[in-house]
Amino acid sequence: MLRVGLTGSIGVGKSFVSGVLAELGCRVLDADEIAREVVAPGSPALRQVAGAFGAEILQSDGTLDRSKLGALVFADPDKRVSLNSILHPYIIAQQDRQLRKWEIEVPDGIAVVDAALMIESGGYKRFDKLIVVHCRDEVQVQRVMARNNLSREEAEKRIGAQMSQAEKKRFADYLIDTSDGFEAARTRTSEVYAMLLTELRRKSIEARSV
Repeated sequence: MLRVGLTGSIGVGKSFVSGVLAELGCRVLDADEIAREVVAPGSPALRQVAGAFGAEILQSDGTLDRSKLGALVFADPDKRVSLNSILHPYIIAQQDRQLRKWEIEVPDGIAVVDAALMIESGGYKRFDKLIVVHCRDEVQVQRVMARNNLSREEAEKRIGAQMSQAEKKRFADYLIDTSDGFEAARTRTSEVYAMLLTELRRKSIEARSV
């Protein structure tokens, strides 16, 4: 199985790209879904988060108050680092369990893990190839403003809290630019998928020759 990381900053169209890859036949795992699973009520991860940030980040039914926690960590880089240091080990372990399962089910398939902080966490090193989705800076700002109903200042603050697009692109094996809309992005994603298939075949040949 070819393991592929998919990453990109907020508002760049990463979810669209992951959807196209799924349509093309890849197994796709969304790290955001895993992140929600690992902080289920009563989970060790949620207990650690509540211990670090206080019981006020829990709702009355014991679930995580995401908006309250988000407001805390977006306003304070140190708190954001602290939250990520708690959650990333749980998220990565859960991802790896799913990847091992898929490796048994589809040994000749392509597995894609879609995660915004893959480079920052160092998790990208576990993958055979890394795709970085990006777009022009102004396109990113407009998308974040529209998607999250934010002012320009708020959108730029959220964007600035992440690693820059330019820095992320330096880690990429493949780049997908979504600046010019869905159809152009779909075409480029299909091109990258074809390259992944070639890489999968090369990896399979190497494995058989060992």
